[in-house]
Amino acid sequence: MKAFLDNHFLLNTETAKGLYENAAQGLPIFDFHCHLNPQEVWENKPYRSITEVWLGGDHYKWRAMRMHGIGERFITGDADDWEKFAAWAETVPHLIGNPLYHWTHMELKMFFGIEKVLNPETAREIFDECNEKLEKPEFRPRAFIERSNVKFIGTTDDPVSTLEYHQLLKKDETFKAIIAPTFRPDGALFIERPTFKTWLETLSEVSGIKVDSLDSFLQALKQRVDYFHENGGRASDHDIQKMEYVHTTKEEISPIFDKKFNGEELDEEEITLYRAFLLTELGKMYAEKQWVMQLHMGAMRSNNTKMKNLLGPDTGFDSVGETNFAEGISRFLDALDVQNALPRTVLFNLNQKDNVVLAGMMGNFYEEGIPGKVQFGSGWWFLDHIDGMEKQMKDLANVGLLSHFIGMLTDSRSFLSYARHDYFRRILCNILGEWVERGLAPNNQEFMEQMVRNIGYHNAEKYFLQR
Repeated sequence: MKAFLDNHFLLNTETAKGLYENAAQGLPIFDFHCHLNPQEVWENKPYRSITEVWLGGDHYKWRAMRMHGIGERFITGDADDWEKFAAWAETVPHLIGNPLYHWTHMELKMFFGIEKVLNPETAREIFDECNEKLEKPEFRPRAFIERSNVKFIGTTDDPVSTLEYHQLLKKDETFKAIIAPTFRPDGALFIERPTFKTWLETLSEVSGIKVDSLDSFLQALKQRVDYFHENGGRASDHDIQKMEYVHTTKEEISPIFDKKFNGEELDEEEITLYRAFLLTELGKMYAEKQWVMQLHMGAMRSNNTKMKNLLGPDTGFDSVGETNFAEGISRFLDALDVQNALPRTVLFNLNQKDNVVLAGMMGNFYEEGIPGKVQFGSGWWFLDHIDGMEKQMKDLANVGLLSHFIGMLTDSRSFLSYARHDYFRRILCNILGEWVERGLAPNNQEFMEQMVRNIGYHNAEKYFLQR
């Protein structure tokens, strides 16, 4: 019987153990998509308790606590830090089989040197030990990043952001990691939202371009793309709940934009036409800058109206959608490709049924000299567990080239989430080790170790930074 979370955790063969120890362990981290706050890095924010680090803004944990029957007061309410931590500790033993159980204990071990299992009996001891350590400088954001050997962080940023803290960090010679903004134009794409007109007013202010027509809108967005690029931006990111592509023209979309600008509501067909047009125009802008375009597809968001009204979006009430986007994504990528304007693109899905759709789609579009120009992104959100990541990599290998895969991302708001990269790398090593020991791959140690290093770090660095 193996001990829980020992040095060979998730490594089930001798080959897997060797790959991990010789190639994966100690690799730097290229975290190309997350939701960390650059202000917290610049200010090197001190934390008042482990509750703030662990439970503040973590809708993964909030969701699990609700499913365990914990009251909202102990999740997002006015309970104190100890009460919220105790509620989390009460939930943890029931998470066996969920990646949160593994991540919780990996983070305790990796960052705090705590190997105890978290439960109601150990909660107070662990709470006090973590809080005592959090008072020290080596338990602040910059130290967490350095200790995790993180070389690159891609944050998620509204186009109207001033990027003030990215600029300050870039000038700080004591901080070595690159923190780059990622262009996330939800405010522009979701024209049906009641906040659209207010967002346009802010866009006008920050761009210096009065937005009162489709042409001026596109000019202002282009100015923001240029601004992000000047400040280190090399990627965009998009929430694509449905991928419906219809070819249209500026002349058709201009009256739709004007209609919304003047306060009138749009129907579903108009919204679809507008979104397809704008996403295509943005794709051209990204290609011109040689950016990476990331498409996160398939989330069904804010399902609980009562709780959305109470807490707002992104609070743990999203789930997996079920849409057919094969034709839509194909037509969208092709529309850019025929104009020689298809940027390097990462396709993420949230429903496992779409794995082979995306893994196969990437082979339709290519560019000489760019291995894996279109990528099938790692298991994300509801798929970043053992089965989800194994299936994603095996499906990619079955119909594509796993060796060019750009690997893991945290998609997290926590500075402790870098343990997830170790989780991913162990799973990768276990897959490759099993293939070698079953005779499905040659026992070429040098090649297999380099494959681990590439997927674990180098492919992403080259893909995003063109190194």
